[in-house]
Amino acid sequence: MQELFGNLWNLQWQQVVMWGIGGLLIWLAIKKEMEPSLLLPMGFGAILVNLPLSGAVTQVLSTGTEVGPLDVLFDAGIANELFPLLLFVGIGAMIDFTPLLSNPKLMIFGAAAQFGIFFTLGAATLMGFELKDAASIAVIGAADGPTSIFVANFLESNYLGAIIVAAYSYMALVPIVQPPVIKLLTTQKDRRIRMPYEKGSVSQLTKILFPIVVTIIAGMVAPASVALVGFLMFGNLLRECGVLNVLSETAQNVLANLITIVLGLTVAGQMTADKFVRPDTLLIMALGLVAFIFDTAGGVLFAKLLNLFLPEGKKLNPMIGAAGISAFPMSGRVVNKMGLEEDNQNFLLMYSISVNVSGQIASVIAGGLILTLMA
Repeated sequence: MQELFGNLWNLQWQQVVMWGIGGLLIWLAIKKEMEPSLLLPMGFGAILVNLPLSGAVTQVLSTGTEVGPLDVLFDAGIANELFPLLLFVGIGAMIDFTPLLSNPKLMIFGAAAQFGIFFTLGAATLMGFELKDAASIAVIGAADGPTSIFVANFLESNYLGAIIVAAYSYMALVPIVQPPVIKLLTTQKDRRIRMPYEKGSVSQLTKILFPIVVTIIAGMVAPASVALVGFLMFGNLLRECGVLNVLSETAQNVLANLITIVLGLTVAGQMTADKFVRPDTLLIMALGLVAFIFDTAGGVLFAKLLNLFLPEGKKLNPMIGAAGISAFPMSGRVVNKMGLEEDNQNFLLMYSISVNVSGQIASVIAGGLILTLMA
């Protein structure tokens, strides 16, 4: 009996807390359908690695060191940033930049909605976090999981697990977090501004040149972003070139799904109780929320600023600025839904999705800028 149940004496209360967190992530994935493809493997993995002497992670025993498979996967795909980059290929293949290219002036909102990242960088530094940790925490505001993983791991942050959980959690919580912030900063009159959509034509050549040009520009401005932007744009080039449909479909489905499963389990390998159940983890979650809120506010307030200079009939619905974060396409859909709630003929989807797409690019470039500044 001692041999069968002796491991119970190794159980710590912090590990039980992590079981609860894992169960919560699984519940959010199944019942609330919040990023289920990622939160479910993360939730199960959190339980898996917090079992006493779990064989899923490396254990130092009296008989020697037993290397866990999740640590092997971490070294193979996270420590060298491989998994996030491969996931970017799939994301790039999923994104249609046509609405943005037909209305390129909306790209500026993607930049404006990254304000929260740099605000939180300063705030986290003032709170005593090391600069590398403050920078990694700040990127949570982009609501972009792969970028958060890439930056936090590249900078060797001490809080990788908490940062990744926060980034993906807030990405999933867009429908809950963004509407109150938007309503706080806008009036009913603002939210009812109509923006009739005029469809523009975008040539095949433009669609092909766009990912190439963006990669070159990003590489010149923020060299550290080349891997992030380059893999994202390569995926988009697969989609738009017209001769690699099979590869594009593989990147969108097989590759993206496989990497997401492995990524979720591998990230959970860093969610051990000794790294996660700490006061500073709660502070990181709070700072991530601050970054997310200020990113949303930055986009909305920038749109309101532009409206001061625009004539009647040309004013922007400031809600579209909130879609400048990277949570694609959730944020764009939230803005469109809010527009219809205020006026059932106020269709903002094409504008909000265009801004949302620009936010995907801007968040990646912002992550690269932080890496460049840190270097």
